[in-house]
Amino acid sequence: MDRMRIRTIINIILVIVVLGSWIALFVSSSGTLMHNGINSLKYFTVLSNLLEGAASAAWLVSSRRNGKASSHAEQLKYVAAAAVGLTCVVVLTFLGPLYGYPEMFAGPSLYMHLLTPVIAIAEIIFLSDFTYTRKDNRLVMLSPIVYGVFYLGNNLINGIGEWPDTNDWYLFLTWGYPVGILIFTVICAVTWLLGLAMRKLHRTQA
Repeated sequence: MDRMRIRTIINIILVIVVLGSWIALFVSSSGTLMHNGINSLKYFTVLSNLLEGAASAAWLVSSRRNGKASSHAEQLKYVAAAAVGLTCVVVLTFLGPLYGYPEMFAGPSLYMHLLTPVIAIAEIIFLSDFTYTRKDNRLVMLSPIVYGVFYLGNNLINGIGEWPDTNDWYLFLTWGYPVGILIFTVICAVTWLLGLAMRKLHRTQA
């Protein structure tokens, strides 16, 4: 079975898994994702997974239309893989030890926090035949930057509030806005490093 056919199957699976996970979360909250329905869209985990689902759908449409996915579709897959990869890294290194891995991988969170990121990253490294550049590597930081602007802006405009009705649901601003900005800067750097790792490992498979 050639790479394109394998990638087609994988991207169909990713679209189904992402939509299924979000629908399950839409109906009821799960693990540390305490808000369901439309409110679940405030989480980077959910947004990054939906980005991966959209990227997979775009890749499928592009490859069907042209016989090979467009460069934009490949770049979007790379950006989305880094975004869900960030979610996975944060869970494995920080949230998992803090809250317990069973809690972090409960219900649809298993797919959002682990399976979807692993599949998305593995696809880029082992199956993509696109040549990713340093410019593409910089693009992966767009998702945390956009989310950070939304997150900090929402708190500035609407106020932080008090738990559980707080706009600082990740508690990044517990020590003030300077620390919150520093946290998002580190998040952007980690995402860039993820993109770099995927790009370097992908080259070894070429």
